[in-house]
Amino acid sequence: MCPDSVETMTARVTDALREQVAEELPELAEIADARLRRLCVEAWAVALANSSFGAIREVPPSGTPGRMVLVKGTQTDHIRGVTRLAMAIADEFMASNPGLGIDRDIVVAGGLCHDVGKPWEYDTENRARWTAHPRRAGLPPMRHSTYGAHLCLLVGLPEEVAHIASAHSGEGELLLRSLENTIINMADIGYWHVMLAGGMVDPATIADKYRRPLSL
Repeated sequence: MCPDSVETMTARVTDALREQVAEELPELAEIADARLRRLCVEAWAVALANSSFGAIREVPPSGTPGRMVLVKGTQTDHIRGVTRLAMAIADEFMASNPGLGIDRDIVVAGGLCHDVGKPWEYDTENRARWTAHPRRAGLPPMRHSTYGAHLCLLVGLPEEVAHIASAHSGEGELLLRSLENTIINMADIGYWHVMLAGGMVDPATIADKYRRPLSL
């Protein structure tokens, strides 16, 4: 779907969709700040309401369209898995190195929202439009990371969370990641490496940057 005005995008969100997002992401309960928790739900609700997907679990379980496709599970398994890994990393360093000053709420919110742009990048209508005219707006015009940051800011999430959405992946190599984003980046990369090592990624879809571990 082509991006609409902010008013149109937010108007499509229903309370039922918000409740569904909250049900799909129980780790929201780990966020102490009620407003931050509510805005994470809103970001995903807006993402879904403006896509062809009715739930997070309906988004194909992969890193990017057609790449790193899981042979089992759903997109929620990835998002929740990365979030729980990030929480474990944060909790360890908060216990052993309290002076680091990790913001646990930002870690959890960032984990849950790091892939919030995927419904847009994976949308079949968008993919068809971009593929038909790849030189018009690009293929895709931007990745889920960049669009995810847009959604975060649109609903009022703090720039610390938008930064995680925009720079948890390759785009983050072009800037200095925050402490919390570094944790999410490590959790995200670790998730895919472990799933790959465990034979949980379709071999035909392995991204080039992940191929080397297979030959070690």
